[in-house]
Amino acid sequence: MFDIQQFRDNPKVAFFVGEYDRLQKELASLEETAKEDPTLAELADEDKKTLTLQLEGVIKNIEDIVTEEAVVESKPIAAIMEFRAGAGGDEATLFAEELANMYMRYAEKKGWEVKILSEGLASLEIKGKDVYEELQYETGVHRVQRIPETEKSGRVHTSTASVAILPIRKKPNIVIAPDDIHMEFSRSGGAGGQNVNKIESAVRLVHTPTGIEVRSQSERSQRGNREKAMEILSAKVEVHFEEEEAKKHSAARKAQIGTGDRSEKIRTYNFLQDRVTDHRIKESWHNIEGILAGNLEPIIKTLREHTSSNEAIA
Repeated sequence: MFDIQQFRDNPKVAFFVGEYDRLQKELASLEETAKEDPTLAELADEDKKTLTLQLEGVIKNIEDIVTEEAVVESKPIAAIMEFRAGAGGDEATLFAEELANMYMRYAEKKGWEVKILSEGLASLEIKGKDVYEELQYETGVHRVQRIPETEKSGRVHTSTASVAILPIRKKPNIVIAPDDIHMEFSRSGGAGGQNVNKIESAVRLVHTPTGIEVRSQSERSQRGNREKAMEILSAKVEVHFEEEEAKKHSAARKAQIGTGDRSEKIRTYNFLQDRVTDHRIKESWHNIEGILAGNLEPIIKTLREHTSSNEAIA
């Protein structure tokens, strides 16, 4: 049943709420007129049908606007990219940095805004049109095969680095209860001039039910870091529950590109063969140097085409 009360404070539908009230008053007036003068009942019925149709149109307009607003609010407005070195020691650390630089260069080509959230390029915030939609399939383990500069024997080394993509939404898809959050403050070790060692502006949040932890020190104020940490925590908790749900319904994900799990091995960068291979769709591209320079468009475009066509991914 339609309840107008829940929309009264929404400025985007204020006009239609006013129309709804006006039509309801006119309908009530017709009902009263028909009771007072039965000879006008038939005429009142015709007017009532007209007003009822108008009212249905107003209700549909309200519902359409609210639905569209919900879609816009739930659409990611930014993405957090996290990079972690995996197996391979120093080579893995170097590769993680190369991946971060690759995505930064791609973002620059796209005209997106990039902000480094932690030292060593371990975490980036990227804002721009369709950022999350384009980067969401980059989550997973990336593998590199090459001969390190320090390798005198010419032996090929294999190293890995993991990438995680987190959606930042205007309105989070989940609501975290305040009682489920443990918060700590500390002095920031990042940018901030003279305030760095005087004010406890860095914020650490822990989602106690899952143990997910977030730290923010990229903003200059405690409030800014608290808000940023909350954004990232909400995104991480959302992804956590999505992954848990996906494991329960793995069969239903066959038409998607991989599982979206950060532990899934998705891509290999083979320097000797100058080839990048995405194992989920069994496609390869050459010119590693160009790809690491940010020329990711062909790879990302192919991945999006596969998922939009609902092709089964092994």
